Amino acid sequence: MKIVWLIAAMMCLFTLPLHAASVSTEPRAGLEEKVIEHTLKNGMKLLMVERHTSPTVSAWIRFRVGSVDERSDERGIAHLLEHMLFKGTTTLGTKDYAAEKPILDRIEQTAQLLMAEKAKRDSADKTKITGLEKQLAGLEADASKYVIKDEFFELYSKNGGVGYNAFTSRDGTTYLISLPSNKLELWAAIESDRMQNAVLREFYTERAVVMEERRRSYDADPESKLWETFVASAYLAHPYGQPTIGWMADIENLSRTKAEQFFRSYYAPNNSIVAVVGDINPAATIALVERYFASIPPGRQVTPVPAEEPKQGGERRIELVAEAEPTLIIGFHKPAINAPDDYVLDVINMILGNGRTSRFHKGLVIEKQLATEVGVFDAPGSRYPALFVINANPRAPHTVKEVEAAVLAELERLKSEPVAERDLQRILNKIEYEESRRMGTNGGLARNLTEYEATAGNWRYMIDYRRKVASITPADIQRVARQYFTRENRMVGFISKKGADLK
Repeated sequence: MKIVWLIAAMMCLFTLPLHAASVSTEPRAGLEEKVIEHTLKNGMKLLMVERHTSPTVSAWIRFRVGSVDERSDERGIAHLLEHMLFKGTTTLGTKDYAAEKPILDRIEQTAQLLMAEKAKRDSADKTKITGLEKQLAGLEADASKYVIKDEFFELYSKNGGVGYNAFTSRDGTTYLISLPSNKLELWAAIESDRMQNAVLREFYTERAVVMEERRRSYDADPESKLWETFVASAYLAHPYGQPTIGWMADIENLSRTKAEQFFRSYYAPNNSIVAVVGDINPAATIALVERYFASIPPGRQVTPVPAEEPKQGGERRIELVAEAEPTLIIGFHKPAINAPDDYVLDVINMILGNGRTSRFHKGLVIEKQLATEVGVFDAPGSRYPALFVINANPRAPHTVKEVEAAVLAELERLKSEPVAERDLQRILNKIEYEESRRMGTNGGLARNLTEYEATAGNWRYMIDYRRKVASITPADIQRVARQYFTRENRMVGFISKKGADLK
C-alpha cells in the first residue's frame, strides 16, 4: 500500500508491523512457560526461547534509546549512530588501530574547527573554511588506508549469518542477526566487542551519506515532506515531533565527540534487552552471555521524557503545495501502549483499515471509488501518547476534500452505530491468523520479545493482548470514537498541486 512511505519515514532500514497485529504464535500459556528470563548484574535483560525446529538462532539486541531521548542539540544522533556502529571496533574494521587513532583525533579537531567557523554564518571566513575542508578531506583519505570495510558483515556472512541489519525509531534502536546455532558465540564476541569498543571511524563521510539520504528521501519527496511537517505540527512540546533522521541543520552540526558521548552514556547493558530464540540450550546461553557481557559496566539509565504534549484546542491543517499526486493524512492524538483505550483503538484500526473487508476499503475504494487506497496505522511511536493516523490517496477526478468528508463520515458512523458482534469476532480471527503468519519464525518472536519489553515494559503484553481485545464491546468502541475522533483533537495534512481547485 501507499502507506509504506509513511512507515519508512518513522524508522530506518527495517519496517515493523503494527503492534495491533503482532502477537505470538505460541499458545499463550505455553509461551509464558517457554520464555526464560535472566538479568545480568549490570542490568542487561536476556529473554530466551528454546526451539529446535532448525539448527538456527535469531539474536536481537534492543537498546531503550531512540530519537525521542535526544536533546535539542542531539537530534538525529541515534540514527547516525545506527550507521556508525557498523564501522567496527578497536580490533575489527581496522588494519592498525594504534596508527589509525592519531589520525582520527586530528580529523575530529579539524572538523570541530570547521563547524565552529561555519556557525558564524555570514561573518565566517570563507578562505578558512575552504582550507579546513581541504585539510579534513586529506586526513579522511589518510585514515581510509587503515579501514577494513564491512568486517562485521563479512564475519557473519562467512559463518552462515543472514539478515544482519539494524533499525532506529523514536522509541529505540535494534541490531539483529540470524545464524547457525553453533555460531552463537561468534555473535556474543562481536556484539560485546561493539558495545565496549566501538570506533566511530569515517564519521564525517558517513554524516555526509546521511545528509544525502535526508535530501533524497525526505526533502525532495513531497509525501515524506508532508509527513514530517504533519508530525512536527502535531507535537509542539514533546520530542516525538522531531524526525528520527533529524533536520538538516541538526545533522550538519553533529560531531563525533557528541556521538561518542551519547553512545557511551546509553548504549550499555542496563539499557539493553537481548532476545535469543532458536536451537539453544538456555543454561549454556546464559553462561555464554554472562561470559561476554557481564564485565561491561552499566551506563546512564535512559529516563522517561518529562515533556507532556498540551491538549490540542482545535483542528490543525497542513497543506503542502507540490508537483505530486494528492495525498490526505488525518490524525488524532491517542494514548500510549498499555492504556485501556489503546486496545480499543487497535480494534477500530482493524475495523476501518485492515484488509479488503475493512470499512475504508469496501466503502471508499470499492463502492464509492473515491480513493485508490486507504491505510490506518499508529505513529510515530508507542512509549508515549501517539497518533491514530489515516492515510488516503484520492482517485481522479475526486479531490482530497471529498475523501476527507468520506473518512470523517465513517468515523461518525462508529460513534452512532454499534459494531456488530460478528465483526468483532472477525477481528479476533484475523489476530489468530496474524499470530501464525508473523510469529512463525525465530526472528519474529525475537522482534516481539524485545519490542514489547522495551515499549510496553513487559514482553507479556503480547500474551495478554488477545484476551484484552476479546473483552472490548461495541459500547467501548462508540465511547472511544466519541472521545478521540473530535475536531479539536484532529490533524489534517494534504498535498495539492499549485493552482489546483480544492473544492
